[in-house]
Amino acid sequence: MNTIKPTELLCNRCAQLGKTCCQTSEVYITLEDAKRIESLTGSKDFFEYSAPINPLYAMNDDDPIWENYVFKPDGTRRVIKRNANGDCFFLSNTGCKLAIDVRPLVCRIYPYEYNAGGLYQEFSHNACPIHLLKSNETFEQMLQCFTKSKALEWHNLLYDEILLEKTIS
Repeated sequence: MNTIKPTELLCNRCAQLGKTCCQTSEVYITLEDAKRIESLTGSKDFFEYSAPINPLYAMNDDDPIWENYVFKPDGTRRVIKRNANGDCFFLSNTGCKLAIDVRPLVCRIYPYEYNAGGLYQEFSHNACPIHLLKSNETFEQMLQCFTKSKALEWHNLLYDEILLEKTIS
């Protein structure tokens, strides 16, 4: 199996173009995500509760579980803090500081869009720049550690953890 240098991965190519998903997205985290991250970092100061900047984010007509469990009555939800420049709290100049198995589940699933029923066939309209792939490269190969079956596994875990939110609140 060919080992791909981190500098050759699709995320790095995207980062060289400007704003990445780590710089433009608000990242919801489950309580279990927060516990995993806290266990790794030893810190609790990486998340906050805030309302979505983009009001469309709060419109989840096709996903009542998301709408009813992720958002608190005041319209806020738990998200990763952002640095003053808008970058995710865990973004470094070499990518995410968090190992794949500690990253928030929504980050692991991205660029798939989804609802409680499963993954959509198409990637997010803001998805990874697939046009940056070379002819001999596959999307999964260039994201590394990312397969549709893994995304489905993370999706199931995400919704299991979301459903825990009401019992904890």
